[in-house]
Amino acid sequence: MHTRAWNGYLLNDTAILVWMAVALILIHCLTNNQYGFHRDELNFIEDGRHLAWGYIDCPPFTPFVAHIAETLFGTSLVGIRFFPAVSQGLVLVLTGLMVRRMGGNRWAQVIAAGGAVISGVSLNQGSIFMYVAFDFLWWVVVAYGVISLLKTNDARWWLAIGAAIGLGMLTKLTMTLLVAGLVAGVLFTPARHYLKSPWLWAGAAVALLVFLPNLLWMVQHDFISLQKLSAAHARDVNGGFYKWFFIDQLYNAANPSSIYLWVLGLYFFWRSAEKPNYRPLVWMYAVPLMGFLVLQGRGYYLAPAYPILIAGGAYYIGEQVRNLAPAQRSNQYSWLYYSLVIGGLCAASFTFPVMPINSFWWKWADAIHQLYREEIGWPEMVKTVAEIRDTVPLVERSRLGILAGNYGEAGAINVYGPAYNLPRAISGIDSFWLWGYGDPPPETVIVLGLKPSYADSLFETCSIAGTNANPYGIQNEESQAHPDILLCRHLRQPWDQFWKNFHYFG
Repeated sequence: MHTRAWNGYLLNDTAILVWMAVALILIHCLTNNQYGFHRDELNFIEDGRHLAWGYIDCPPFTPFVAHIAETLFGTSLVGIRFFPAVSQGLVLVLTGLMVRRMGGNRWAQVIAAGGAVISGVSLNQGSIFMYVAFDFLWWVVVAYGVISLLKTNDARWWLAIGAAIGLGMLTKLTMTLLVAGLVAGVLFTPARHYLKSPWLWAGAAVALLVFLPNLLWMVQHDFISLQKLSAAHARDVNGGFYKWFFIDQLYNAANPSSIYLWVLGLYFFWRSAEKPNYRPLVWMYAVPLMGFLVLQGRGYYLAPAYPILIAGGAYYIGEQVRNLAPAQRSNQYSWLYYSLVIGGLCAASFTFPVMPINSFWWKWADAIHQLYREEIGWPEMVKTVAEIRDTVPLVERSRLGILAGNYGEAGAINVYGPAYNLPRAISGIDSFWLWGYGDPPPETVIVLGLKPSYADSLFETCSIAGTNANPYGIQNEESQAHPDILLCRHLRQPWDQFWKNFHYFG
C-alpha cells in the first residue's frame, strides 16, 4: 500500500509535468556552460551588485535575481543561468496546469506543456540570463490566474493576477500591453461583471503596490528609464527589426510545429460563449499583437502569449478525443507527437549553445539570433587590459582608472578583473553613469570602446596600447567596431564637469 501511494504521488498528472520540467532544466544546465557570458549578462550581473528599486536599462527584478544567483552559485555560467532555466520549467508546468484547470486530461496537459517550451525564444531564453525569460514566466502566470478566475468564478483570483502583473512590471514594461489586453477582455466580454467586484479593484491595488517602488524610483530619476526605452526602440526601428514581426511569430515566438495548437486555441477561446467564457484570453493575445505592430516592436516580444493559446488548443483536441482508447488517440494524433518532437529538436539545434565555436552549425545559429558572437573574447580582453596596466609606472597605478565605452566591456572588467587586481571599470552608459567615476578620480586611464579621435579630445595624451581581439577570429562588436585599447592621461576638464555630460544609452 505504501509503495502504491508513492507511485501515485510520483506518477500523477502534476508529477508528470514536474518531471518534464526537471528534465528541461537539467538539459539547460548541462548545455549552457559553453562559450562565455553574453554582454547583456555581464550588465545584469553588475546591476545586481548595485541593488536598487530601478535601473536606467531595466526594472529591478532581473538584477535582483542575478544578485541571488551570484550569491548562491558564484560568478559561474551555470549558476547565473540556472534561474532562467527554472523559469522556463515553470512555464512548462503552468501551461499544463492551465489545461487541467479547464478540465483537460493528462494527454492534453502533456501536449500543451511540451508545445509551450519548444519555441526558439523559450529554448534560447532558458539558456541565457536576460529579462525575457522572466517576462515570459509572468505572462503565463497572469494567464493561469485568468483561466482559474473564469473557470471557478472565484473573484479572489484577482489578487494573484494583480501580484503577477506587478512582478511582470518589475521585470519588463511590455507587461503593460498584456494588461491592456486584460482590460479589453473584461470590458468587451461578460467578464465585465467583475467591475462590480471589490476583488478586481483589490487586485489592481496589489499590482500598483508591487510596482510602486520602481515607479517612485522612475519619478525620482525623471523617468530616465523611459528615455532609455525610447532610444532603444528608435534604434530597433532604424535597424528594421520590426519588418520580420509576422515571420517571427511562426518560427521563433512560437515553433512552426505548434501552429496547429495555438490557432486552434485561439478558435476555442473565441467560440467559448457559454460558461466559462474564455474570450478575455483572445483579447489578451489580440491587443498585444496589435500594440506591438503599431509600435513596431520585435517579433519575440509576443512569445509569452503563445503558451496561453497552446493550452487552449491542446484542451480542445483533448476533449475531442477524450472518449477514445489511448491506442486510438495515439493513432489519430501520432503526427502531432512527431511534429512537436521534430520541431523541438530543430529549434534546439540553433538555440542550445553546444556547437564547436566557428563550426558551420555555430555560424548558422549565430547568424539567426546573433548571440553567440557576443559571448566570445571577454577573458582575453581583460587579460590584455591587465597587461597594459602592468606597463604603467608604479607611481601612477594608485590613480589608474579603466573607462569602458559599453556595459559589456565594463561588466567584463568587473567580473574577470579581480583575478588581475584591476580597478573597477567606470562608464557613462546607462546605470554605470549613476555609479560615478570613483573617489579620488583617476588620472591615468585605460580606455576601451571609444574611438581614438574622441579619446584624444578628452585627454591631454592618448596612445594605442593594445588590441581588442579574440583567439577565434570572431567578428563581434569588440573586435570589429572598436578594437583599439588606449592608454590616456590627464582629463582636459574637471571630472565632475565631464561626467555631467558623459551619459548615454546603450
